Amino acid sequence: MKYVIGLDYGSDSCRALIVEAETGKEVASAVKYYKRWKDGKYCQPLKNQYRQHPLDYVEGLEESVKEALSKSPKGVAENVVGISFDTTGSTPALIDKDGQVLALRPEFAENPNAMFVLWKDHTAIKEAARINELAATWDVDYTAYEGGIYSSEWVWAKIAHVLREDESIRSEAHSWVEHCDWMPALITGTTAPDKIVRGRCSAGHKAMWLKEWGGLPSEEFLVAIEPLLKGYRANLYEDTYTSDVAVGNLTPEWAERLGLTTNVKVGVGAFDCHMGAVGAEIKPKSFVRVIGTSTCDIMVASYEDMKHKLIPGICGQVDGSVIPGYIGLEAGQSGFGDIYAWFKKVLAWPIDNILAKTALIDENTKEKLIEETLDSIIPALAEEAVKVPAGESSVLAIDWMNGRRTPDASQLVKGTITGLNLGSSAPLIFRALVEATAFGSKAIVDRFLENGIEIDSVIGIGGISLKSPFVMQTLADVLGMPIKVARSEQACAFGASMFAAVVAGVYPNVEAAQKAMGQGFASEFYPNEENHKVYLELYKKYQSLGKFTEQQLFT
Repeated sequence: MKYVIGLDYGSDSCRALIVEAETGKEVASAVKYYKRWKDGKYCQPLKNQYRQHPLDYVEGLEESVKEALSKSPKGVAENVVGISFDTTGSTPALIDKDGQVLALRPEFAENPNAMFVLWKDHTAIKEAARINELAATWDVDYTAYEGGIYSSEWVWAKIAHVLREDESIRSEAHSWVEHCDWMPALITGTTAPDKIVRGRCSAGHKAMWLKEWGGLPSEEFLVAIEPLLKGYRANLYEDTYTSDVAVGNLTPEWAERLGLTTNVKVGVGAFDCHMGAVGAEIKPKSFVRVIGTSTCDIMVASYEDMKHKLIPGICGQVDGSVIPGYIGLEAGQSGFGDIYAWFKKVLAWPIDNILAKTALIDENTKEKLIEETLDSIIPALAEEAVKVPAGESSVLAIDWMNGRRTPDASQLVKGTITGLNLGSSAPLIFRALVEATAFGSKAIVDRFLENGIEIDSVIGIGGISLKSPFVMQTLADVLGMPIKVARSEQACAFGASMFAAVVAGVYPNVEAAQKAMGQGFASEFYPNEENHKVYLELYKKYQSLGKFTEQQLFT
């Protein structure tokens, strides 16, 4: 029996999933939370700064793989044949001439600008605006295949920002690397800048790479964004590779550290949502939603269907970014589960700041009470919110608490809650927030449909899709479409394992791996037609409120 490992790096943790390559059966898994991130280090939420230390990634890799192997039957470790990574993105870091992430050097160990800039870091809004301003007047529109709008969540804006902000790192910074490219490079010994194998997924969707115009944007364009980017293009790459390609084998050092053999093939990395879509058995006309702290929406389309089409306002259309041989389409929302978590945090303020200090009960009881209460807030809100008929509440919200990713990226916009009165309870506000995230989802679906991209099925993956029937039913009611939920609880890691099986030679291509390893669906949510009619009218109000919010409040 041959085994593969899919490694999924999310916003908070690393997941290792061991899978039987021939059947897709999940053998064992382990999750490790980033220690420094969990302690809130290197982040300033009020400034939209979110940075992660590379040691969190390295330690998470080693600990999660070892733990998953310890849970596996005897003989698994020596028969692992492939490993593939998916990560959040765009999550880049500066590297030196040797390819070392700057934060791994002692002098930069505590410098957030030397670390990985997490996808949801929005400190580069000005730099993104500069890119869009230039692209509109340049002889080549380098943003054309990235929806026509460059985002502060993406690599060139982020790198320009940290270089401009921090003089201390400039002399040692030589190039940059995406998280999804650094992990395979690290364990195959190919971290030297000229040896890093760059993935098509990250390059095409976030770095404005396109084969037809010679790869990355021109030196002149990059220097016009920020003069400090001079020379970076020459230190980067021309070619990119799809995730069915092997980067190399585990080095002896990493084979020993992980408890594996040097026979293990390591695949080209990609973003979590793209590999998650593969794990959810994506095919043309499937609309796959990776639903977590944010959402990432993925579709694939044939070359024939995409001929001459440029879809405005999405996060890119890239040849081979999902399944080689198809154009990968990406969209998504900057906030989804994060919005519910924000509301929970607002409601929990007295618990964290008053109850936590009380002397009326002993410490042990107090800790248990606080933990139980915090864990119960969202389920209790959902239980009450589901009792409210669609359209009965006057509360309406806009889901831009973390900016807007698609359609038409803008990190300047903010969330809105309106229609409040003295009867607006916490469950009613929560329901409005859930409806807002569903309306934001509909805006994305409509953008695809308006541009001639057919959708015949919607697939949900991620924790929310499996754990929150209220959210999923609301989403189905708003879209007016059935939603199937992928069976695997770790669809992104599962998709990575499919790619690992391809790079190890178990299957000739991704489609064959999907057919053999796919686990199907756990449930399906069907829209309530009456609710859908109500939501179509509410959606018009959502659009009007969104337009007012953007044009009158946050311009």
